[in-house]
Formats: sequence, structure tokens, C-alpha cells
Amino acid sequence: MAKVRIVATGRWILFVIAAFICSSAGYFSNVNNFPEVPPLTGQTLSCATELQGNKDVFSVYVTDHGIAQMALDRLCSNKIIKRQYGEVRIVIGQSDYDTFRYINHGVVDLALIKKNVVEAFGADEIYGLTRIAAHPNYSAYFISLREKPVLDKEYLLGKRFGLLDYPSSRSGHIVPKTVMQELGLSANNVDINYYSSHKELRRALLAGEVDIISSYWAVEDNESLSKNYAMPLQETVSGMQWFLKMQTKNTDLFCAMQKVVKDISDSHPRPYYKTLILEEGCATHE
Repeated sequence: MAKVRIVATGRWILFVIAAFICSSAGYFSNVNNFPEVPPLTGQTLSCATELQGNKDVFSVYVTDHGIAQMALDRLCSNKIIKRQYGEVRIVIGQSDYDTFRYINHGVVDLALIKKNVVEAFGADEIYGLTRIAAHPNYSAYFISLREKPVLDKEYLLGKRFGLLDYPSSRSGHIVPKTVMQELGLSANNVDINYYSSHKELRRALLAGEVDIISSYWAVEDNESLSKNYAMPLQETVSGMQWFLKMQTKNTDLFCAMQKVVKDISDSHPRPYYKTLILEEGCATHE
């Protein structure tokens, strides 16, 4: 009887193993038929160039949709890009996770980001991200609608704050959080509301959703806000900068990208982006 049981048990084990092998074979034979799951964050714009058969992609990372569209139009028609790449792909980042994915992993060729992001990830040393142009530094402010904010704990207690939902943003997140901490304020004793952009911060302030926002001061703010009601938090905040991956001495690309970002700067409707300082290294611009 014992022998019969052993044989039956052995047959059962063989059956289980065979079933597992068959199911595994079926899975792996079909796994390639599943569509690739796209990233859950970030919007992508793309275009094909005239360089047929070239699978090299020129990848760009920005966080502003308007700049992304302007870049796409200019890059897709740029003769150096069309000479070296088969496709242009622009990712519009929407969070710090996006920035981490694309900058820390070195998958972009051109990026409009803050210098501290590049330095934090070591992307300049690891991937050769090189600054080709920079927008000016600016100041960070607490901005209110009807009175100038006071940097005092008792005054700020109970106020509704509007900050950026970007931990890497200095004027919209880092600087105000630092000031609050120094004054003994936190999410436990003030009401903090987070928004996706500086434009949304201004909309929330004008709509009465918050009492104070933290942001920079733009020339166009004079039309709807009062500079008298802006309290400086930090005089010098690093501006946005253009970085190009330069793992090879691709000087044609360097010069071409400086021309592209300069054209974007000249055409941008916001005064801040119209000021651009180009890095040296390109004698002529095509």
C-alpha cells in the first residue's frame, strides 16, 4: 500500500510540474503581444525627421507646455537635427518624479531645468550635461492681495498659503518652507494648499482660495497685483537653464541648439524668458 501511495504522489508532482511548464511557456510566448505600458506621468510630443531609417531619438525635457511646443516646431525643422537624428521627442514633466526619471537616468539630450537639479544628480559629470544658455536669476516673495505680508509667526498663523507642488522649486516650495520652519510654522499650524504652476498660484490668490502665495515677481504681475504687497524672502534664486548632453564634441549640435533656444527666448510672450545669456563656445550660428 505504501508503494502505491508513493507512486501516486510522484505522478501528482509530475503533473504539477508539467502544468507549470505549460503555463509558463504560454505566458512567455504571449508576453511580447502585450502593448508597452506608457509612463503614467509626463506628456510627450514628437515628430519624425527626414533622416529615414535612423533610429536615434533627440530627447528633450521641459516642464512648460508652451516652451515644449515652441521647441518641437523649431527642432523638427532644424537642419542639424535632421542630419543627425531620425526623431525628436519632447517630454513635458509634471512632477519631481518626472525630473528624477529623465535627468537622473541620463535619457535626455536637451533640458530646461535648474542648475541645482543637474548638480544634485551629478548629471554634468556622469552624462556630460553642459549648460548652453541661462535665463536670469530672480527673487522669491510672499505675495498677498490686500496687504504686505509680515515675516512674523503670530501674523502668519492661520493664514492660507499657496505653494507649488514641486519640492525642487525654490521660489514656490523650498524658500517658503525654509522661512516657515525658521519661524516655527508647519503644516500643523498653517493651511498649505499646493498648486501645479505659478500661474495657478496667481489664479488661486485672485480667486480668494489662499491669503498668501510664494513665487517670483514678474513684470506682468503689475497689471493684477501690487508690488507693495510682496514681501522678499530671498533676493537671489537660480534661474532656469538649458543643458545639452555633450558626451562627444558635437559642436554643430551645440551651435544649433543655442540658436533654437535663443529663438524660443525671443519669441516667448513672458518677459522673464526673453532674457537669455548664451554660453561661449560657438563662434558662428547657422
